[in-house]
Parts: sequence; structure tokens; C-alpha cells
Amino acid sequence: MITDGHGTPLAVLLTGGNRNDVTQLLPLLDAIPPVRGRVGRPRRKPDSLFADRGHDHDIYRDQVRARGIVPAIARRGTRNGTGLGTYRWVVERTFAWLHGFRRLRIRWERRADIHKAFLKLACCLITHRQLSSLC
Repeated sequence: MITDGHGTPLAVLLTGGNRNDVTQLLPLLDAIPPVRGRVGRPRRKPDSLFADRGHDHDIYRDQVRARGIVPAIARRGTRNGTGLGTYRWVVERTFAWLHGFRRLRIRWERRADIHKAFLKLACCLITHRQLSSLC
């Protein structure tokens, strides 16, 4: 899942649970839809990519750079506290919120479109809760 800086999902790629995350990195980057906002050409790619040590490999770093994205991937063998946790907690918090919905914790639906519909509904409910807490 790719999120914006506030935890809103931008792109979701559904795969089997036995897939390695790093093999799905590039298809997930390619699945990012155009982001609307300012007048002009919509953005198709993020400025940078934050990832954990599971994605630490020079091949993937080079492929991310070839797409015009700056990789900020933690190196294996380094101590914690590299600063990536400042950004990654947003993603982990979003996963925790989504796991609050029992239907999303374990994927029971065989059809991907139904699972994506429940995921989008959960994101709408999470956003509504966050907005109602501000008012």
C-alpha cells in the first residue's frame, strides 16, 4: 500500500499472503494513479520512497531511481534510529486502523474487487472518524 503523508491510501496492490514484499515493490509503484490537485499535469509518481530493511538491495534502489524517485531505504546491519521511523509510523498506524475492521484483518473474499470495496469503505469510515473528532 502506498499512502500520502497523512495515511490516505494512494495505491493498493492485492497479492497472495505468501508473496515477498520486495517482489511487489515495482508493480506497486507502477499502480499509482494520477494525483489531482493543482492546475496542470497530474503527478504520476512520488518524490521519494520510504521502505524498511526488507527492501534493501541495490537492484531495487537502482530501479526506483530509474523511475525518478529518490529511495530512502534503511540499510541492513545499521542501528535503528535512522530517521525513517518518523515517516513509517504513519503507515503502521494506518494498518492498525484497518486491522480494526475484522473483515480486513484476514482476507476471506475470493474476489479482489469485493476486498478493495471493503478496503475503500474502511478508509472512508476512518476518515469520517478523524474528521468528526476535529469538529
